[in-house]
This record gives sequence, C-alpha cells and structure tokens, in this order.
Amino acid sequence: MGRFEQAVQLEPGSAEYRIAYTRTRDRFAAERMARAAQAREAGDLAAAEAIYRQMLAEPGNAERAQAGLRQLDSQRRLEQLLKDAEASAERKEWELVRRHARSALLENPRHPRALALLAEADKAGDRSGEATTALAAAYRKPISIEFRDTPLKTVFEVISRSSGLNFVFDKDVRGDQRTSIFLKNTSTEAVLRNLLLTNQLEQRVLDDNSVLIYPNTAAKLKEYQTLVVRSFYLANADAKTVAATLKSLLKLRDPVVDEKLNLVIVRDSPEAIRTAERVVALHDVPEPEVMLEVEVLEVKRTRLLDLGVRWPDQLSLAPLVGESAALTVADLRNLNSSRIGASVGAVSIVAKNVDTDANLLANPRIRARNREKAKIHIGERVPNITTTSTSTGFVAESVTYVDVGLKLDVEPTIYLDSEVAIKVSLEVSNIINQIQTKSGTLAYQLGTRTASTVLRLKDGENQVLAGLISDEDRRTANKVPGLGSVPVLGRLFGNEADDGSKTEIVLSITPRIIRNVLRPSAAAQQFDSGTEASVGSAMPAGAPPAPGSSAPQPVGPSR
Repeated sequence: MGRFEQAVQLEPGSAEYRIAYTRTRDRFAAERMARAAQAREAGDLAAAEAIYRQMLAEPGNAERAQAGLRQLDSQRRLEQLLKDAEASAERKEWELVRRHARSALLENPRHPRALALLAEADKAGDRSGEATTALAAAYRKPISIEFRDTPLKTVFEVISRSSGLNFVFDKDVRGDQRTSIFLKNTSTEAVLRNLLLTNQLEQRVLDDNSVLIYPNTAAKLKEYQTLVVRSFYLANADAKTVAATLKSLLKLRDPVVDEKLNLVIVRDSPEAIRTAERVVALHDVPEPEVMLEVEVLEVKRTRLLDLGVRWPDQLSLAPLVGESAALTVADLRNLNSSRIGASVGAVSIVAKNVDTDANLLANPRIRARNREKAKIHIGERVPNITTTSTSTGFVAESVTYVDVGLKLDVEPTIYLDSEVAIKVSLEVSNIINQIQTKSGTLAYQLGTRTASTVLRLKDGENQVLAGLISDEDRRTANKVPGLGSVPVLGRLFGNEADDGSKTEIVLSITPRIIRNVLRPSAAAQQFDSGTEASVGSAMPAGAPPAPGSSAPQPVGPSR
C-alpha cells in the first residue's frame, strides 16, 4: 500500500494510481477490522484495541477505528457488570444480581449470560421492588403481627420499633384511620405491602431507612411517584407495533416512536418499566427464516421408429421435345412409346430408430423469511409489439414483455414445532408458434403448464410434485395399396413411422429451517403485572423469612 501512496504523491493526476491506492487501502482496512472482530470474540480486547489504535492515524479509517473503540468500551462495561452480577450471585444478593443483569441487558438485550443470571435471580425468589434495594436488610426481617381495629399510625409505630424503619406521613393520611391485620411467619416487606394495599396507601423510599406514606390517589401518585425514562432499541420487532402493544396492554403514558432508529421511548414508574421490559423481550426476537432447496426437472422423451420400404408413389410421363426447345402441336400428333419419356421415383429402404432424452434441470436455493414471498424466474422476457394507428395517419408501436420459462413463487409459514407450510405456485411456459398479423406485427403463441398447492413439511423433509405431463403420439404410414396391408410382409411394400413425444415437469422441494422462534420459558410467558390501577409485580404476602433468621415473634397487642 505504501508504494501506491508514493505513486499517488508523485503523480496526483493519475486516476489509475488513485483507484489502486483506494482499493488496496480499503482491502487492508477490512482485513484488520476482521482480525479485530475475531480478537473481540475471543476475549482478547487488548489485541483488538491495538489494531484500532493503529488505524486511528490513517486517513479514511479513523471513523471506523473510533467506532471499534466505542464497542470495546461497551464490551468492557458489559463484562464488568456481568462479573459484579456473578459475584453478587455467589453471595445470594439477588437484588444486586437483578440490578447488574438489567444494566448489562441495556448494553446487549440478548446477552445469554445476563439473561441466565436474571433468570437465576428470579428463580431464587426474594422478588421486591426498587425500594427494597436500599432497605433490603430491614425489609427481610421476620415478623408476626396481630392487630384488630387499631389506629393505622399505631401499627406503623410498632413496625418501626421492630424493623428500625422511619415512616413519614403525608398530610392527607388520616391519623384516626383504623385497620385490622393478622400475619404470621412473614417479612416486614410483606406486612407493609398488605397494610398499604388494604388501606389505599402507597410508599416512596426517601433514604436508606426512611419511607414516605401517602394516599393512593391520582393526584398524590402524580406528585410523589418516581418516573423512569427507558429507551428500547429494537433489533427485530417493529417500533410501531411494540409501542401499540405497550400502550394498550400496560397503559403506558404515550410511548414515543422513532421509526428511523426503530426506537421506542417510554416514561413511567419503575414497576411499569420492568414489566414493559419483559413484554418487549417477547416481541423483539428474530423472525424465522427457511432455506428452500428446489429442484425443477423437465424430462422430455422422444421416440421415433421409421421402418419399411418406400416405393415410388407416382409415374410421370412427358413428351420428348425435338431439336427445338419448344413443344409443337406436330410433336403431339406423332407421340408414340419412343417419343414419351417416363420418370419413376427411387426405391428406398428405411430402417431408423431414434431415442432422445432431454433433461433440463434448475436447482435454485432460496432463503425466505416467515410469511414473505420469494420468486424465481428462469427463462426469457419475450417482446410483444402492439401497433396503434390514429385517424390522422399517425402510427405508434408499444412493446410489452411476456415472461417465458420457469416461474416459481413460494411463501413459507414457519411453525414452532419445526414444520413449514409452503404455498407453491409453479408455471412452465414455452413459445409454440409465431403469428404474424396483417399489419406485419409478430405475436407469440405460448404453451403453459401451471400448478398451485400448499404443503406442510417437517424440517428437512422432501416432497416431490409430478404429473404435469404433455404426451403426444403420431403414427404415419406410407403403403402400396393392398400389398401394404398384409401382416408382417406389409413392411416390404410400405413404411411406417411411429413418433412419440412425452414431457413431464417434476418439482422437488425441501425446507431447511435456518432460524426459528424458540418458545419462551413459562416464567417469560406468564408473570404478574400488578392491578388494573397500578402496573407492576408485588411480592405475595406470607413470603418466607430470610434463610438463617430466627423464628418470628408476635409484635403488638391482640385485641
């Protein structure tokens, strides 16, 4: 590449040197980018960074190198998040595992390690909201509580002394409101959730040990509830479809759609955002694709048997002219056997047997997406000229093209059980004859064979469609009258030609699924989404206490 660069500097006006230098530079850059990508996949980030740093100083490659460095930074952040999540999983700190795994999924929504860690945390239990991240220790404390028709603030005071939490009340929370609650062998978090739920209250975490209690009304939710902005960069699903799903299913507040970036931006509560993430994960999966291996075979068999003796079938007599070239009336008067010439055709023996087999094979392999049409045309486009004349004598010609040959249309539908339904439409056409109109324009007479069907095949199963047959038999006899009809010996006094032509179209199709939608796990297909008034999941009351904790003791009077 250096020599080409020197040549361009010596002769800057040479287009040949500039083109050669550009091609060599691009090829060299592509090779190094490929090596850097291989190093990234192998986990050797230092080697990949060295390649990108080297490309930064080269003209035309700086932008690609900067993009590669940004990808390296993202990969390092992702690896660190996964390491933190794995370390938290070893310590059984499942809420921290969820936090790190969700952050990793923001970098790469389909990362297998992050998805596995999040699934492990969900399976381990201890589901709680964002509030319990800061108050996890206090919320996990075991408790048994029994109150009957007791002022609400008295119950909170007892919970505060038992758990060490501080409760701050909104001015609209009624101090004389009474409640009854009976819970045994549960956690502080479950007690609070049940207490808030039965008294139409909500909570907001203020700091590590303080919680604000306020009425669960639209005005108070608008004033106190924390909202989160979440961007969903979709790799496969359509942004409009996902936004409509989130708006109708989760009642999210006016999701914003950017069709150019295939991006959906939402702003709602953390619980609603977490539910939206699970819904988007179900949507944003690659579409199924299938490779169709098609073989179209046109088998044409021709048989010709021509056997016998071809005798002369006519005798021609003509008067012989004299020295002059013209025949006179006097010559006709003197006609006799010596003045009449006779001509008889030759006798020929025919013994011919011709067998012809013509195989025309098309073997295309076409890759198609689910429910998308794919078309194959192998043949020619024949021009058909149309002449138009007007009353003023102006003549115009227009040309239209007719497709002649093999036309195959397929539309696959891929199912979860690795079966493929294929809508097949096959048309085979050829030119039979040319027809010339009175104005001198040529038109074509076409022969066509078509077939349409719908197949349902398993992955790798082969199906052969046949039976589009054109069969033509011709028998021609040239015999001496009478003698030619004698059995066996009749062949000596005539000849017979048997001509047979048979054409068959055979279609063989085999689907091979390249990518299919995997059925999600039961936890991904069905999960809690809160109530009609509040989107989000809540930990059920009566959850077991933390492992290793002492047996819960009753708190407060029983009335």
